[in-house]
Amino acid sequence: MSEKNSAAGQRTEMMKPAVQEQESLYLEVTPQKEERSLPLHTSIVLFLLSYCDCKAFRVFLVSARAGGGQPWRGLVPEALGATEIQPQDVPVLVGGCRLPAVLGSGGRYCQAGLAVVLRHIINRTCKEDPGRRDVSALLGFKKTCLKACAEVSQWTRLCELSIPAAVEEFLWQTADGDAKVPTAILHLERKLGEPVKVHNDDKIRRQKLQLQQESSASTHEPSATENPPPQVSDGLELKAALAKLSVGEVQSPATRGPSDIRKVKTTELPPLEHVFAEGLYFTLTDVVLLPCVHSCLRSFQQRAASGLTQLPLLCRWYLRVQEVPGVRRAAEDCGIALFTPQAPEPGPQEVAPPPSPGDSEEEEGAGKTQVSFVGGPRPTMTKLKESGIEAVFSPHPCPSWTLDWESLPAAVNPTEGKMSDARAVRKRQQLNNLVAMVTRLARPGDRVVDFCSGGGHVGIALAHTLPECQVVLIENKEESLVRAQSRSAELGLRNVGFIQANLDNFTGPFKIGVALHACGVATDMVMEHCVRARASFIISPCCYGFIQNTVRFTFPRSKRFLDTLSYKEHMILCRFADQTAVQLPPDRRLIGKQCMGLVDLDRSWTAEAHGYCVEVMTMEPDSCSPKNNMLVGVPEGLSLA
Repeated sequence: MSEKNSAAGQRTEMMKPAVQEQESLYLEVTPQKEERSLPLHTSIVLFLLSYCDCKAFRVFLVSARAGGGQPWRGLVPEALGATEIQPQDVPVLVGGCRLPAVLGSGGRYCQAGLAVVLRHIINRTCKEDPGRRDVSALLGFKKTCLKACAEVSQWTRLCELSIPAAVEEFLWQTADGDAKVPTAILHLERKLGEPVKVHNDDKIRRQKLQLQQESSASTHEPSATENPPPQVSDGLELKAALAKLSVGEVQSPATRGPSDIRKVKTTELPPLEHVFAEGLYFTLTDVVLLPCVHSCLRSFQQRAASGLTQLPLLCRWYLRVQEVPGVRRAAEDCGIALFTPQAPEPGPQEVAPPPSPGDSEEEEGAGKTQVSFVGGPRPTMTKLKESGIEAVFSPHPCPSWTLDWESLPAAVNPTEGKMSDARAVRKRQQLNNLVAMVTRLARPGDRVVDFCSGGGHVGIALAHTLPECQVVLIENKEESLVRAQSRSAELGLRNVGFIQANLDNFTGPFKIGVALHACGVATDMVMEHCVRARASFIISPCCYGFIQNTVRFTFPRSKRFLDTLSYKEHMILCRFADQTAVQLPPDRRLIGKQCMGLVDLDRSWTAEAHGYCVEVMTMEPDSCSPKNNMLVGVPEGLSLA
């Protein structure tokens, strides 16, 4: 791929394969406030590349800096052979994403966002060198570390968004002397004080109890409530952590342990303490946090500020991470001068500082608001009706429209996927509805984005039906998107691109957004993305029962609903909106359908408040899915007809 293409010429680059021998990795290197510094997301990626000793990528440093020189020298490992380019030289598919991003050798498959790129680097390293157990272990016990999107995972939100942003904002402060510790860093300090839960914690906690008893017996007879020496607990947790990092297999003890230890109730076992961020084991989370925490602690150390005294657990974690084999070498390669912070060591029972008012958003975020439900939805529905609010379904503009499935190539047909014949028929009916609405709105040259694309049923049908439009499939699950890419290659489609990313990491322009069965708040995320881009949308919601307040969204969303219902009452509607399964009695399904309509009416009014015309309609036939609502919205000035 040539880095000298003009911006206009690269508009067509996504539509034709590029000649690349290896994947390309794009990193932002525009200097921050300090002359010799990089964005934290870039520093994190470079640190992982060095830690893994991974040279599988062509590395491009995207810089909008004017003038000569290379201020990033010494911060980027020389072994990577990185090349500096200007933003206008970035391929179109990458240019529509937040960096870091990886572009596949064919030029049509992009992976974007910090968590997705880091996981890909690890997987690529392990594929080329299966013996790197230390690298494989970074993904955690079930290989899910930082896999979930930031909207639903607290750790992904902290690592990908909250902490890097908070530390960079902190470093931009110009005041000398004392400085306030960022809220996100204080939150991390509190998390390091919480008990550790791992998949085999019962076994390790019993081993810890045995060591405590043996240590106490060798010195004096302790009272029942006396605390064990700190070095005992430290030794056990560190032993478990270092065993995980060792190259060879660690043999578990053959014996079951003393009978008196086995008889102790789980609730009476001593808790495990943090060695690393998420517990006992060094994972990708620690890799992400190290450059962030290092920058924060170094700033406090240089200012002789009091911030370090508020972070004893974080200082201890910082020192322990430095003991991990390969960390110091990787840090040196990236110009990260690790040091020993001058802060007091915490005692065995020392806890993190209590939360401050206003910290709750960073603390809990999504999924922590618990609502108890009493009774059914009728009182809530009656309350809305008394306020003049009832579910309204617009007529379907083309109820009999259908793709000619018999003449379409096999790779377009969902029957080629792993589903039953009956389900495949319903899937084709669902696709008929979405494709019909897109074809009414699309114009030649438009970019259509299939959000939450899964295996590509919607996007591939659109790309085949609308050859003069560009279609982009966005999906967080790599397995699904690879399957979609394979189907596209079989069809020889040249107007389609694939982006593996969390939705927020796609920033490119588009004209139409579509999503089939976007789960829970994913519908609200897609709609918000379309509204920001002033794009039309066709969305089929799903999993209403998963809707709940998050860091970004609070419910009800529209002013009229907010003036009428409480959060608890809205959640009652969401819960019963999921009661539409065909096995339920007809009257129950009817109530569920009305609740679906009310929840989506709230969503449609939210979009209308931002200058949209929105209609809620039912897909045809209504038996194609228990979740058969479809929201169709266009910016004011455009027509739905």
